[in-house]
Amino acid sequence: MGPGRLLPGLLLAIGAAARWAATPETVRPRVVREQLLWVSGEGRGGVHTFRVPLVVVTPGGALLACAEGRKRSAADVGAKVIACRHSPDGGATWGPTRVAADDGSAGDGLSLGALAVAGGEVLLLFARCAHPPQACGPPSTHLLRSRDGGRSWGPPQNLSGVVGNEVFAPGPGYGIQKQRAPGRGRLVFCGHGTLERDGVLLLLSDDGGRHWRRGGTLPAIPFGAPRHPRDFTPDECQPYELPDGSIAVNIRNQNFYRCRCRMVARSWDGGETLPPDAVTFDPALVDPAVAASVLVTGGLVFFSNPAHESQRVNLTLRWSFTNGTTWWGRGLQVWAGPSGYSSMAAPPPSDQGDAPLLYLIYEKGRSLSTETVSLATISIAGDV
Repeated sequence: MGPGRLLPGLLLAIGAAARWAATPETVRPRVVREQLLWVSGEGRGGVHTFRVPLVVVTPGGALLACAEGRKRSAADVGAKVIACRHSPDGGATWGPTRVAADDGSAGDGLSLGALAVAGGEVLLLFARCAHPPQACGPPSTHLLRSRDGGRSWGPPQNLSGVVGNEVFAPGPGYGIQKQRAPGRGRLVFCGHGTLERDGVLLLLSDDGGRHWRRGGTLPAIPFGAPRHPRDFTPDECQPYELPDGSIAVNIRNQNFYRCRCRMVARSWDGGETLPPDAVTFDPALVDPAVAASVLVTGGLVFFSNPAHESQRVNLTLRWSFTNGTTWWGRGLQVWAGPSGYSSMAAPPPSDQGDAPLLYLIYEKGRSLSTETVSLATISIAGDV
C-alpha cells in the first residue's frame, strides 16, 4: 500500500487521539462568562422578585431561561408570571423578557416548574394553587408547548386528571427523555406535594407528551400529618438517567431525615416505580433544604447547590466520575455569597469531541439570595 493511502487513516487516528475525554487531569471547570438575567426589586413589568430559575438548550441550539416573576413580594404564595428570555448564541446576548403565563391577581397562583425538550418542541410544566388553603382554587398542573424555542406558547394542557386532586409541583428543574431501555424515548418529569402531604411522584409519557400517566411514587412518612424535624419528607426533585438505563432522582431532604444531605431514589423500570428500599442518602452532598440540580453530560454527573448545612450560601458545582457514587474534590465555588435554587443544561455532545460546556442558572445576591437570577457559562476543561 502506497503512502498516499496511509494518510487518511493517519489523520483519522490523530483526530481520534485528540478527542476530549473526562479524566481527573482534563476536568478543570471554570466560569468563563456570567450574566444577570433578572434583577429583583426594580418593579419592572409589575414584578417584585424573580425566583426559581430554569434553563434548557432548545432544539435549535439556542438557550431558553425562565423564572417565576412574583408580583407583590418574595413570598412563595401570591400572584406570579412565568418570565422567559431567549438567547440565540449560547448566552452571549439575550432577547427581552416575554411572559409565558400570567395568573392575574390570584391569591396564590403559578409555581414553576420544569422545562424539557421533546423532538422539536420545548415543554414547560407548572402548577397552580400549590399552597392550600390559599384563596385560589383547587390545585392543578399544566403543560405548555412551544414549537419555536420558547418564543411563543400554545394553550395550556391541564394534567389534573392524571395527577389527581393532590398538589403536583414540578421540579423545579428539567424533565428528561430516556435515551436507553427500559422505556427508551419516554418523557419523565418529577414533582412533589405540600409539606403535610409531601412526597415525590414521577409523571410519564410515551408519546412525546400528548398523553401522561402516573409513575413511581415516594410518599412522606407519616403522610398527611404535621411535619416534625427528622421526618422522612422527600420534596423538590430532579430526575436524571444513568448509563445503565436506570433513573436516579436527587431529592431535597426537607426535614433532614438521617442527615443534612441529599436523598437519592432509583428506578430500574423506566420510572414505573420508586422502591423505598432503593433510597440512599449522600453525606458528601450537604444541603440546607433547597432545590438543587443534577446533570449528566460528557461522561460525568454534575451537581449544584448551596454547599452549606444550614444557610443558602456558597453555590458550588461538584462532579463525579462514578455516576454519583463518589464526588471529586471540593468542587468549583461559583459564588461564595447568598445563593439559592439552581438548574443546569448542556448543549448536545460535539461531533469534534470538544470538552462540554455547562449552563448553570441560579439565585444570587449579596445580602439575600433572591436579589438576582444569574447564568454562569462553565467550561469543563477550563479553557475559553
